[in-house]
Parts: sequence; structure tokens; C-alpha cells
Amino acid sequence: MFSTWNQEKAIATLVDEAQSLADKLASAKPHIVDSHAAAAQFWAASYLALGQNLYDLIAWKPAAVTRFASTAQTKIAALRKKREYDSSDGLAIWLHTARAVTEPRITPAVRQIWQDILAAGPNVEAMAHDLMQDAGLPLDEGRRIPLGFRVEDGSLNSD
Repeated sequence: MFSTWNQEKAIATLVDEAQSLADKLASAKPHIVDSHAAAAQFWAASYLALGQNLYDLIAWKPAAVTRFASTAQTKIAALRKKREYDSSDGLAIWLHTARAVTEPRITPAVRQIWQDILAAGPNVEAMAHDLMQDAGLPLDEGRRIPLGFRVEDGSLNSD
């Protein structure tokens, strides 16, 4: 009984963290949303260069999603320690996305996050391309929502 309560409390915390980011983006100034969107796009390109397509997280094996979430959480902590907040915030979007793949109760907040990212201003592409060029990464396809996270999707698995 205690382990069930503890697990539910942990899930509620993850839902709250994702909802907090969604609320932050919904009320943020446009340049903040643009920065988050560009950083998220940069991280997708970074992982794609390593052979991992973050836009297809929903199709990954559960162990791979869990591994990604764990390493992303560690990277975010290191980035924040170095005060690279924009980059860490972009990776945090992918962390919440991975968590939503393994825990569907996080999905509504993550869908809201991705809608805000997709609706960000026209400067996002240029910002993301600058980040990718600085890192020596090939340019990507541009902003899009990961499989399973469009608002019109009825469930996490339909896309």
C-alpha cells in the first residue's frame, strides 16, 4: 500500500513539473517561448546526429525511453549548474515528452507544451539553425510535434 502511494506521489510530481513548464510557456513573453522552441529543436538535431530520432520517442522501446529520460535529467542538471538555462530548458521539453511516453497522465501537459512550441514566432528557425551551425550539426526539418502529441490525437498511441 505504501509503495502504491509513493508511486502515485512520484507520478503526481512529474505531472506537476510538466504542467508547470506548460503554464510557464503559455504565459511567457514571445522571446522566451522562441528560445525554448529553438533549444528543443537543437536537441532533436543533436540526438538525430547520434542516430536517435526524438520525434519518434513513442516508437522507442520502453527501456530506451527510460534510459533517455535518465541521461537527459543528468544533462539538464549539468547544464543548469553551468548556467546554460536556455539549453537545459530545451532538453527539459524532451524529458517531459519521454516521461509522457511512459506515463500517459503527463500527456495533456506535454501536448500543451508542444502546441506552444509550434506556435512560437518566426525567429525560432533562425535561432535553431544558428545553434545547430555552432555545434556543427546538419540543419533539420524545422519545428514539428513528436508523434503522438498533437492535440487532435485522441490517445498517446494514435499518430
